[in-house]
Formats: sequence, structure tokens, C-alpha cells
Amino acid sequence: MNPAEPKKASPTLTEGPIAKTLFLFSLPILMGNVLQSLNGSINAIWIGKFLGEQALAATSNANIIMFLLISAIFGIAMAAVILIGQNLGAKKVDEAKKVVGTSAVFFLLLSIIVSAIGLIFSPEILDLLNTPLDARQFAIDYTRIIFAGVPFMFGYNLVMAVLRGSGDAKTPFYFLLLSAGLDIILNPLLIVGMGPFPEMGISGSALATFISQFVSFTLLLLYLYWKKYFLRITKDDLHMLRLKWDIVRSLIQKGLPMGLNMVVVSVSNLFLIHLVNSYGSEASAAFGVATQISSYVQMPAMAIGGAVTSMAAQNIGAGNWDRVNRITWTGVGFNVLLTGLVVICIHFFNREAVGLFLPVEGKAIDLGVHINNITLWSFILFGVFSVVAGVVRASGAVIVPLVVSFIALLLIRIPLAYFLGYQFGFDYIWWSFPASFGIAMLLNLLYYRFGKWKQAKIMPTAKPA
Repeated sequence: MNPAEPKKASPTLTEGPIAKTLFLFSLPILMGNVLQSLNGSINAIWIGKFLGEQALAATSNANIIMFLLISAIFGIAMAAVILIGQNLGAKKVDEAKKVVGTSAVFFLLLSIIVSAIGLIFSPEILDLLNTPLDARQFAIDYTRIIFAGVPFMFGYNLVMAVLRGSGDAKTPFYFLLLSAGLDIILNPLLIVGMGPFPEMGISGSALATFISQFVSFTLLLLYLYWKKYFLRITKDDLHMLRLKWDIVRSLIQKGLPMGLNMVVVSVSNLFLIHLVNSYGSEASAAFGVATQISSYVQMPAMAIGGAVTSMAAQNIGAGNWDRVNRITWTGVGFNVLLTGLVVICIHFFNREAVGLFLPVEGKAIDLGVHINNITLWSFILFGVFSVVAGVVRASGAVIVPLVVSFIALLLIRIPLAYFLGYQFGFDYIWWSFPASFGIAMLLNLLYYRFGKWKQAKIMPTAKPA
């Protein structure tokens, strides 16, 4: 394609074979999720190796803050994906551009406010988290630089949302690959000071992340304008760079519940950690390793869930409800296949997988193997829930999936885990996973079949079912 020619403006997710389109669209999302996890793990290794436990504890505290920020921005970015997808499905390119313009201004203002608050109040925020005194200064130095990079992190998430909403998942992955590669390379150079690079300690790790996000975001914008991407804001579109309050209202009303869903997951895990810690350090270590492994098991479901949201949004905008239904069940089938394959592979090499993180001597490795044996297969149920919820959210119905998550994780899993743990012991805690995921899947399927999610409104031009 000649870069002087504008990119085709018609949506690509409302036509063609569903299975092939869904697979090719979800694959870059899946690879991006894996890449981000590996990036975080490798950086943690650099920090732990060069700076010790206090520095590693500092980054853990900073990461809790960043998770909350990412949770909020994830929801609003997903709302932008849905708004853009529905408008493009309805062939309203100008309306999609208005969403881009309003989102750009909104994200810019939000990022400046968050960045300023973080830079000024980092010590107070970390004190609220009860950050250990020996890690406090490390955490302050690290967190302030990370907060300074918030505009670039928010900006990248917005551009990624715009691209996915228009049916492009490959371009965000390429620039995420660039960002992760730079981050991994710069971390040791800036931490210990190699060659021309100064020795900056924990600040060097944060600066590496800052630089990688800035470079990736800047080059992504330049690339999109060079390719004349059809949703870019040109000088003739400058009037769209303003806050349209109906769009802002939709972004917040639909985005916050999706962000809160991540908060519900986090709170559920905190309660579970509290319970597991009562069984001693070996139990805590086993649970930590099982959580690491399960984070990779969940990735196919998360990727497919994100892909079906973009595909369903465009088809809902176009009024292709029969295709939306086929997208749903194709996504469910892909999830069962891919997550099932990952689960089977880990079960065959369960002890070896747990042994990558734990010494072969001691009780922890046996506890980790036991946790995996009971919990891993239940993530297939989680995947079905995730895919169906992704389709439902694409219509603008975001409250019921949040309520289902709240019921499953906080009203079923946690009380059941505590009951089983205190009544029967540590080994029985983990049956709360298949129970909660099974109920979440069932509730979501019932809502998909009998609920009024097709009547939800996020964009006035969407055709009703």
C-alpha cells in the first residue's frame, strides 16, 4: 500500500469468515498480553538481582497504584473501542472521528491531572499503602517517574483502543513489542550504569519504562499520520478536538463499570491472599506460583474476549445481529479449544511448571501442584464467561457483567473459600474456583439468552435488535 494513499475507511469486522477473522484479530492481542507479562517479569528480575529485596518491594507497592490507574483507564478505553466500533459498523466515520477527538482531549486532561497528583503526593499515597520504611524512598523515587510517564501510557492506551475499534490489532502489537524491547534493554543499563549510561538505581528502572513508553507512543502517532490512517485528526478536523459531553458521559458511564470489574478481581485476590497467608509461608509461596501460572492460562480468554468485543461492536452498529450471535459461539469454541490445550499441557508438566519457581525440596511444590490440579481446568469456564461478557458489553450493557463478577467472586468464591478452608483445610479452598466460575458462566449465559442487553444504548445510531 502506498503511504500517500489513505487507509480504507470501511470497517473490516462486519464481513468475511468469522472464525478466521476472530483468530487473526485475537492473536496479536494474545501475544501482546504475553509480552507485557514477560516484560514485567524480566524487569522484576533486573531489579531484584541488582538492587535487592527492598527495591523489589518498592516496585510491588508502586505496581498496586499503577494497577488501579490501569483498571480505570482500561474501562474507559474499552468504552472508546465500543463507541468507535459501533459507529464504524453503522458507517458513521465522522461520528467515530468525534469520539476520537473527544477521547483525545479527555485522556489528555485526565492524564495531566493524574500525573500532577502522583508527582506531588507520591509519599502520602505510598504511606496509605503502609509501604515498609526500608523500601519507602525507593518507592517514592520509582513512583514519581512512573507518574511522569502517565500521559504517554494513557495516550498509548487510547490509540490502541482507536485501532482495535476500527479492526486493527496488529499495529498496536508491533509498537508494544518496541516498547517492551526498549524497556528490557534499558533497565539494566540505567540501573547499574553501563557504558555511557549513568548509574541511577531504582530511578533508572522507572526512567527506562518512561523512555520506552514515550518513544513507542511518539513513533506510533508518526506512523499513523504517515500512513494517513482514516481516523486521524487532520487540520480540517481540529474542531473535533473538544469535549462533547454526551460522548464523555458515555465513556464514563460505560467505562467505569468495566474498570471496576478489574477492581473486583483485585479485591477478591486480596481476601484470598489473607486466607492463604494464615497457613504459612509455604502455602503463600505455592499460591503465588499458582497465580503466576494461571495468569498465563487466562490469556487466551482475555484476548478472545477483547477481540469479540471489537467485532461485536461493529456488527451491532451495522445491525448484523445474526452475525453477532455467530461471533459469540465462535469465540466460545475458540476459548474452549485454546484454554483447554494450555490447561492440558500444564497438567502433563504440572510439577515441572511449579518447579520453575520453587525449590524441589519442601512442601510448597506439592501444594502448588495440588492448587493447579483443582483450579486450572476451571479457567475454561472463566473463558466462556469472559467471551459472552465481551459480546454483551459491546452493546453497551456493562452493569450486569460487573454484577455477575461481584456475585461470583465476592459473594460466592470468598465466603466459600473461607468456609472450606476453616471446615476441611487448605486442600479444599480451591474448589471455590470452579464453583464461582461455573456460576459466573451460568449467570452470563442466562443473561445473554433471556436478558435485554440488545436494547442497551451507547450510540444513538445503532440499529435495535
